[in-house]
Amino acid sequence: MRLSLFQADAEPGAPHRNLDRLERAAAEAAERGSALLVGPEMGLTGYDIGAEAVRALAEPADGPMAARIAAIARRHGIAVLYGYPERGADGAVYNAAQLIGSDGRSLLNQRKTHLYGDLDRGSFAPGGDTFPTAEVGGMRVGVAICYDVEFPELVRRHALAGVDALLVPTALMTPYEIVATTIVPARAFENGIFVAYANRCGREGTLNYCGLSSVAAPDGSVLARAGDGEALLTVDLDPALRHVGTHLADRRPDLYGAVSSAPGKGGS
Repeated sequence: MRLSLFQADAEPGAPHRNLDRLERAAAEAAERGSALLVGPEMGLTGYDIGAEAVRALAEPADGPMAARIAAIARRHGIAVLYGYPERGADGAVYNAAQLIGSDGRSLLNQRKTHLYGDLDRGSFAPGGDTFPTAEVGGMRVGVAICYDVEFPELVRRHALAGVDALLVPTALMTPYEIVATTIVPARAFENGIFVAYANRCGREGTLNYCGLSSVAAPDGSVLARAGDGEALLTVDLDPALRHVGTHLADRRPDLYGAVSSAPGKGGS
């Protein structure tokens, strides 16, 4: 499968203009032959915009932003994964990412499960124990949002569910470049999957996004990496690379019970 990652900044509080930019990226990705375009975390509204603005912009998974993305996907014949603030049926607001197929249908909607710092906790409720997968371009994909990929247990859960590629919309800021340069390839290698990491760039509020969007292969190699500015990365994912490692087959789950039950220690 060929996919493209859209690394961009977002105009805070301006979903219509951000959707226009996303459509231009979708058109170019489709021209390159990509089956899927992956955008960054909260890419339609902005991220560090304050809890009040997030709540005002939040909408259901089938709201106007989803309808516009569906039209973009159908018009250009490409699946699109985008980040947005979701207003749940329970009234809570979630940091979410939705995958729309090339026919305009919703294939999955994933909520961020691990909230990072006061910025996330002040604006969003944590997602629950639901990790849907979907097929795009002949490959099984799942989604983890930003901080979620930094938890090996969560990525392993996706791998055990049979995903070929984990899609990660993110808003990684400085000075945490190590996540993009080291953790992402490690997650790919230890699970034998592709990890497609689509970051923001530029400044927003108090944050300076570091870019470095990338696609890591199951052997831990980095197939492509962006710099710190706007970019559209396009990469071919070869399913044959899924079989280079033996970590999943060599696991000993009987040893790992304490990992899920032990209390956490250290910083927030």
